[in-house]
Amino acid sequence: MSVNAQLVGANENIIEEIPIKTGIWKTLKWRAILAEMIATMLLIALGCMTCIPIDGMPNPLYGPLGFGLIVTFNVQVFGHISGAHMNPAVTWAAVLWGRISLLLGVMYIVAQCFGAIVGYGVLVALSPADFVSRGICATTPLAIYTEYQVIGIEVILTAALVLICCALWDPVNKDLQDSGSIKFGLTVAGLSLAGGPLTGASMNPARSLGPALWTFTWRSHWLYWFGPFLGATLAAIFYKWVWLKVDKVKPDILTWSNVGDGITKIL
Repeated sequence: MSVNAQLVGANENIIEEIPIKTGIWKTLKWRAILAEMIATMLLIALGCMTCIPIDGMPNPLYGPLGFGLIVTFNVQVFGHISGAHMNPAVTWAAVLWGRISLLLGVMYIVAQCFGAIVGYGVLVALSPADFVSRGICATTPLAIYTEYQVIGIEVILTAALVLICCALWDPVNKDLQDSGSIKFGLTVAGLSLAGGPLTGASMNPARSLGPALWTFTWRSHWLYWFGPFLGATLAAIFYKWVWLKVDKVKPDILTWSNVGDGITKIL
């Protein structure tokens, strides 16, 4: 048998060994999308669980600390799979940064919104009958604040959240990722303590969508989409063009179709 024939046979064997189902699973990034859905579901179910009043008296520290600790847990568990965004505003910042593709970002956002709805639904099923009517964990601003003030607060809070995301995405800090989950968790807790009494400190459209859908609390709901997205846009663009020291941020493996994975190796 000639050398060329041996090479052809070897290539055929390699192609035959490629697991087609595994290739499609990896190529389409369904694992990352599923991780975003589950992470957001846990964020809402467990985070909002800490907002349930005990003996009728809500504790102002339980919610911020609860959400912060759940974020720490989720980032540690799902961070290496999808990035553990759990937040359409953070996903949008990642798209602007160049960390993920636009199409994958859209799928992330859909998964996050669905996860938030399911997560709050699970909490409704496990809570007393008056849970929905009391609007627990729904984000609504204080009546004394105007819509512009609410937007301003959400912009500032979300921009601060996205700035720490950008700092951790910065290649300069690529070797300083060991405590990333703790940094995110403490940031969320601190920002929630600051803005929670004012607007609910959403910083996350999906986090507001889940409770609003189940409790029919739609008053000023659009503010919790506009504010976080605007804050994320401003923070990501500012950090990328002012503080980033590299000419171009190369996307990581989290693109919708990766030509290096699975079935595309055949091509």
